[in-house]
Amino acid sequence: MKKRILTGDRPTGKLHLGHLFGSLKNRVALQEKYETYILIADVQALTDNFLTPEKVRENVLEVAMDNLAVGIDPAIATLCIQSLIPEIAELTVFFSNLVTITRLERNPTVKEEIKQKANLFRGGVTMGFLGYPISQAADILSFRAEVVPVGADQLPMIEQTREIARKFNLIYEKTFSLPKAEVSKFPRIKGLDGQSKMGKSLDNAIFLADSQQEIELKVMKAFTDPKKIYKNDEGHPLSCAVYQYQSIFSENEELVDIKNGCQKGKLGCVECKKNLMKKTIAYLEPIQNKRHYYEKRPNLVKEILLTGTKKARKITQETMAIVKKRMKIDYFD
Repeated sequence: MKKRILTGDRPTGKLHLGHLFGSLKNRVALQEKYETYILIADVQALTDNFLTPEKVRENVLEVAMDNLAVGIDPAIATLCIQSLIPEIAELTVFFSNLVTITRLERNPTVKEEIKQKANLFRGGVTMGFLGYPISQAADILSFRAEVVPVGADQLPMIEQTREIARKFNLIYEKTFSLPKAEVSKFPRIKGLDGQSKMGKSLDNAIFLADSQQEIELKVMKAFTDPKKIYKNDEGHPLSCAVYQYQSIFSENEELVDIKNGCQKGKLGCVECKKNLMKKTIAYLEPIQNKRHYYEKRPNLVKEILLTGTKKARKITQETMAIVKKRMKIDYFD
């Protein structure tokens, strides 16, 4: 029997290069080795998009198409929608009794995201957002997932899931295995502005669905070495966002030439950016061609999601039957 994986995306926008190299390539590589479930986490997306639910609704299909476009095969991997699996919400309620507010406030991932969304929570952080780790634990454990592919920044979430599983097992009887994190082997990509994270809402991302013109405009605006004013100036490629992308799309020998050319003042930033544009456009072309196929067939995408969600619910219903029995609330079974 294959081990089961749960991973997923929040439908708050189309996916970008950060997602591609941070998680999507990894899940494509793992889908044949593991029984793979990909959750489109619309309920969790609403925790900080509750004022704009239409944004979440519009992006459910977009996120599904991005997954299919990069190589997720619906014949072997299951795409499903979180809000259509009510057992997850039910388990979230039960788990909320096992976690203190203080523990949630200590979660490094939550602390960082609250800091980033300070404007949204000026009147105070909502219970839904603070309880995000509990919801994520319910996602993972309702599927009884054994492996969870994540970026390194999400490791605190997985550790909290393991804590919740241990506590439930201690109080009610052993029910859940402790899921293990599968940290992506691909590098985390900085934003085009040189910031530490490429984000949907930070205006620093190249989206998988971006047109050739959009990619060209974004690359030309990308952050470069601030000390390299003129072509002949000695450059410092390791502090340049453009060089980071060159390291992803270039062969080793070419990358060495780019690095040396930059450092010796023989390669200018504009020339380097034009070179990067071509590589990025060429790399994304097959992904975009596949995406166009699904864009023309929205009903097919909906059918994939509906079929996948029905399959996923069978697992979560089995989990909840076990959970309720352990908690002595299976009154009429």
